[in-house]
This record gives sequence, structure tokens and C-alpha cells, in this order.
Amino acid sequence: MLRQLGPFIVASVPIIILLLIVLVLIFATGFANLGSSFWGSDWNPPKAWGIAVFVVGSFVTAIPALFLAMAIGLGLAIASTVYLPRWATRILDPFVDLLAGIPSVVYGIWGYLLVAPYFGKVLNPWVYAHFSFIPGFGGRAPISDGLGLPISIFLLTLMALPITTLLIRDSLRSLPRELWESGLGMGATRWEATRRIAIPYGSRGILSAGFLGFGRAFGETVAVAMVLNVMAAYPVNFYSATGTMASQMFLNLDAAFGSSSWLAALSYMALVLLAISLAVNLIGRRLVARVVSYEVAGL
Repeated sequence: MLRQLGPFIVASVPIIILLLIVLVLIFATGFANLGSSFWGSDWNPPKAWGIAVFVVGSFVTAIPALFLAMAIGLGLAIASTVYLPRWATRILDPFVDLLAGIPSVVYGIWGYLLVAPYFGKVLNPWVYAHFSFIPGFGGRAPISDGLGLPISIFLLTLMALPITTLLIRDSLRSLPRELWESGLGMGATRWEATRRIAIPYGSRGILSAGFLGFGRAFGETVAVAMVLNVMAAYPVNFYSATGTMASQMFLNLDAAFGSSSWLAALSYMALVLLAISLAVNLIGRRLVARVVSYEVAGL
């Protein structure tokens, strides 16, 4: 009996941890009734706890960073697995993996002290001068400190890049050698074989990389809090400041220790953040499962 229960208990540890997190957050709310304004846009504690601004800000920063990380990660993975010689990949691959080990506070300090001034004085004004005719890139001129959406998206891209690159690279390398050689033998170029054989074959891993990268960018806290110039406001253009749920909880954590209303509000916000992250991951698993079923049916 114990031999049968042992593996089941060990396998259930992630579920138990998740349930404990949810239960602790629920009890931390004290079942306080924050009213319908909790889902609104009016953030004026302790009178109003509208989190809509921070939900929008979380998506506005995470989605562009995800697309950039996926595009760069796909390019790095293709270069590493298809075009570069093996001795070069042995040297370059570890550097991409090492990016995952850099603490987020280091990204934040580097971004705040070195990258943000460049964005504020050079990059943002250049984008404003040349692309202000595009909706979202005009309007209010960028401020000179460089803090806001562009630097936040840039840092989140770097932080999501290692996991996306690693998964895409492993997916492309899982392609059987026979399939690759048969494609080349039929006259396809390396790019044609990559586009028509390797990428479709590794689509499951590529999709998984996208959803894990989104989770990395969506829940990032310290680095975003340092460079986003967090405020309870919707972004009016590409250069604006806004706020995310994770950064807002981080910046106001000290208030939760002295006020039950703050503790309840931040706990509710944490539950919303957790629910969105879990929903995105569940949707991702369903999409990956559909891709696998489609591939099996195609065989």
C-alpha cells in the first residue's frame, strides 16, 4: 500500500503547493468586500482599488516583449542548429543560457543606470521624430529620463529570451537526421528545409516556448518596477509610463504589513495575477495538445 501511495504523493507535490498558495492568498484577503470598483480604473487607496489599469499594463508590457523574444529566439535557434558550425555553437550556446541566471535586480539596475538614459536621449526621440505619424507613436513627446514602456519591454525581452531560445533550439534539434537529409536530398535549401520541415516538426516546443516566455514576462516584478516609472495610468502612447500588477504589489508591499485593507487588496491582486497566469498556461497546453493531435492525424 505504501509503495503505491509513495509515488502518488510525490507526484502530487506541485498540486499541493499550488493549493497552499491559493488558500494562503484567500485567507490573507480576510474575505474583505472591496466592491465592484475593484475591477475598475480608479486607483485611489484606501477608497478605491481599481486594478484594471495594472491588468492592462501587464499585458501591454508582456505581449510585445514576448513577440520580440520569440522572433529573436527563433533566429538564434535557427542560426545555432542550421547555419553555425558545431564548434561555434559550443561557444555561443552557453552565453544564451547564462542570461537566465542573471538576477532580475541586476537587469533593473543596469537598465535604470545605463540603458534608460540612452533610451531617453537618443532612441525614444529618434522613434518619435521618424514614426510619430503611426498611431501610438505620436502625441505626447517622450520624457528625457527614458523610463516607461520601451525600456520595460526591452528588459522583459532579454529576460524571456533564454527560455524561449532554449526550448526552440531543443525542438529544432529533435528533428530526426533522416528527415533533414531527405529534404536536402530533394533539392531544398537549408532555409527551405528549416521552414518546411524543422519548424513544423518542432511546433509543439515552439508553442511551449511562447507560453512559458509569456509567463516569465507577465509576472516579472523587480526589474519592471525599477524602469517602468510605475503609476496608475493607462499608457497614452509608446513612451508612456504605466503599471503592472506584479510591480504594484512589490512597491506597496510595506503598506500591507500595517493595513488590513492594503493586505486584502494586494492579496486579491495576487489571486488575479495567478489566475491569469494559470489560464494562459492551460490554454497553451490545450493548443499544444491540438498541434500534437493534428500531427498524429496527419501521419
